Amino acid sequence: MIRTGIRSVSLSTSLLVGVVLGSACTADLKSASADDGLIASIRKETIWRNRDGKGVTWFHPRACVVPTPEDKPIVLMTMQTIGGSDYFGPVHWTESRDLGKSWTTPRPIQALGRQPVPEHSGLEAGVCDVVPQYHPPTQTVLALGHVVFYRGPRFRSSDQLARYPVYSVRRPDGTWSSRKILKWDDPRGAFIYTNNCGQRVVLPNGDIIMAFSFGARSEHRSVAGVHCTFDGEELKVADVGPPLVNRVGRGLLEPSVTRYRNRFYMTIRAEDGHGYVAVSDDGIRYKKMTAWKWDDGTPVAMSTTQQHWLTHSDGLFLVYTRRDDSNRNVIRWRSPLWVAEVDSERLCLKRETERVVLPLVGDGVRAPDEVALMGNFHVTRVTENESWVTVGEWLPRRGARGDLLLARIRWSRKSRAGGS
Repeated sequence: MIRTGIRSVSLSTSLLVGVVLGSACTADLKSASADDGLIASIRKETIWRNRDGKGVTWFHPRACVVPTPEDKPIVLMTMQTIGGSDYFGPVHWTESRDLGKSWTTPRPIQALGRQPVPEHSGLEAGVCDVVPQYHPPTQTVLALGHVVFYRGPRFRSSDQLARYPVYSVRRPDGTWSSRKILKWDDPRGAFIYTNNCGQRVVLPNGDIIMAFSFGARSEHRSVAGVHCTFDGEELKVADVGPPLVNRVGRGLLEPSVTRYRNRFYMTIRAEDGHGYVAVSDDGIRYKKMTAWKWDDGTPVAMSTTQQHWLTHSDGLFLVYTRRDDSNRNVIRWRSPLWVAEVDSERLCLKRETERVVLPLVGDGVRAPDEVALMGNFHVTRVTENESWVTVGEWLPRRGARGDLLLARIRWSRKSRAGGS
């Protein structure tokens, strides 16, 4: 049972030296090839533990920063339990008032729990893949995910009705709104349209730039830039741009958007052994996408896993997973998490800047079932000096166990307003 009373959870801060081989709590992770860049240090911390299976495995941890009049920001994080592949419990929230040193006990967001589906006996509509984001003009938090359907103790494709984005708004007084639907009446999204797990950009006027993955059927989904309005209560689609297309497997999935030096960049999960990147001047109309590659032209081998942006005012970075000799038998190579600086003009990764954000723990060649997966993660700008990567570990063949991890990325110089 998950306790819902508020209490403070302290973090352990023991330091590791050398290669990480166990479930230790913190580590300084630094690559000798990236000593002089914007990233000064990366430090691993554990917020909640469940490697032993005696606690709760928290998944989809995603954070945002809520300013306060006292200039002591609150970090709000949403997350949910995981019991199997794509099988999630109700969405919860927790907060930290000391920049991640301690956290309140997770509490459920009633609007983002499970609800019976009329005319479908035994079917429940849950919510997953939620991303919270602070909206400065209305002083609210928009927590946007999408609907998922369950009948019984596991996810079944046969139970899925049409899927669409749903959200709840955390008001300035701390209360949460009812569940709402982001409506898009377009037959191209008849089977699914979603911004699940996606990073979004809030414009100065309060409008929001994001992207949809959508399709009239399960396979061959497209992505497109999306412009929305938001007044603190209702999120509405104002414009959808021309689609980008990939006809391999399910197509293009989980797009994330950032803004860097007055251009919008989108990174996209795909099912053809690549991830993709595209650029736009307005966040709606994107130029032709290209597969992620190194700056020497070599492709970056990825396996149907999301990527996210780490944005500093003076540099653009990508956080991702990829194939490596150390993880070749790990499911979809979903450990470790890497980061590299992006050449924003050539749309490639600078190989010499690559370093580990969160390390592979265990042996990804001879004992891959003992390696926790980290493919569902989030990146948050917390202060002008620090950004975070948060992830819920998952050991799918070991009872869905895993820890909730935080990587603190310290910048060598301050990031001006607008970095994420």
